[in-house]
Amino acid sequence: MNIKVGIIGGSGYTAGELLRLLIHHPNVELNFVFSTTNAGKLIYDQHPDLVGETTLKFTDKINPEVDVLFLCLGHGRSKSFLETYNFSETTKIIDLGNDFRLDKDQNFQNRDFVYGLPELQKQKIKSAQNIANPGCFATAIQIGLLPLANAGKLNNAVHINATTGSTGAGVMPGGTTHFSWRDNNFSSYKVFTHQHLDEIEQSIKRLQTDFDTPIFFIPNRGNFSKGIYATMYTQYNDSEKDAIQLFKKFYDNAEFTVVSDSEIHLKQVVNTNKCVLHICKKNNMLLVTSVIDNLIKGASGQAIHNMNLMFGLNEKTGLALKASAF
Repeated sequence: MNIKVGIIGGSGYTAGELLRLLIHHPNVELNFVFSTTNAGKLIYDQHPDLVGETTLKFTDKINPEVDVLFLCLGHGRSKSFLETYNFSETTKIIDLGNDFRLDKDQNFQNRDFVYGLPELQKQKIKSAQNIANPGCFATAIQIGLLPLANAGKLNNAVHINATTGSTGAGVMPGGTTHFSWRDNNFSSYKVFTHQHLDEIEQSIKRLQTDFDTPIFFIPNRGNFSKGIYATMYTQYNDSEKDAIQLFKKFYDNAEFTVVSDSEIHLKQVVNTNKCVLHICKKNNMLLVTSVIDNLIKGASGQAIHNMNLMFGLNEKTGLALKASAF
């Protein structure tokens, strides 16, 4: 199978990871990478790690007949792009922004979008024409909570503390992304109000329809580049052993999610499409720890996973990535 791919918005971090992975995907032909600000420039001038990997250039032209289109435009810009440019009815669209993640936004211009968390909706993704790729925090957190929701066990307040690397803020520099500010520093932001809460609650209610307890989410900025380290805790009446078995059974057929018997850390997942979980119970509180690479499992790798499912490929095609031991 030869899948013709177009990428819209090719200069950011997620697009860079997407390109790095797609260039080596055995079933993909990169047809065009659209960027109005970089049109005519070599892709590796913007993404230096791709030197020697491709001679493709950015373009300000689109091919409306590509098989699949990845939108890497940043939040709130996908709808306006699709209103400006028309694509074939057979072109599948995978949006890495947040425009179509909520149920109320998933029908647009006669296109129906499916929320693309494979651990939750694998069968729907397989038959989908359009995908709303989940947010990075939302991915790590949902994977840590969905087995409990599926068993109807989320009946008390959920407390979440999650830290992301600087790439989570995007490629454009800002006051809290400069090295001099981020280095040897740590801070919280959007406490209890982060935009990913909506999609997290939506997914929980797909499995536990009577869920109505609060989620207290504290997002943090870490002084590292890649990865998300998330901890979630809530009151839990059953044993730790029962909880571990609950999680292992739920993810028994998940290609990229692993429940570890040992405590976990970020280096196990950075530069991979894996989510690794650890479960433990102290007194009456169940603690779930979840780690992912924010740009791969939390964005571009998950988007390719969704593409593989949509085209009937092996889920791991182009994603057989290994973390560094150091």
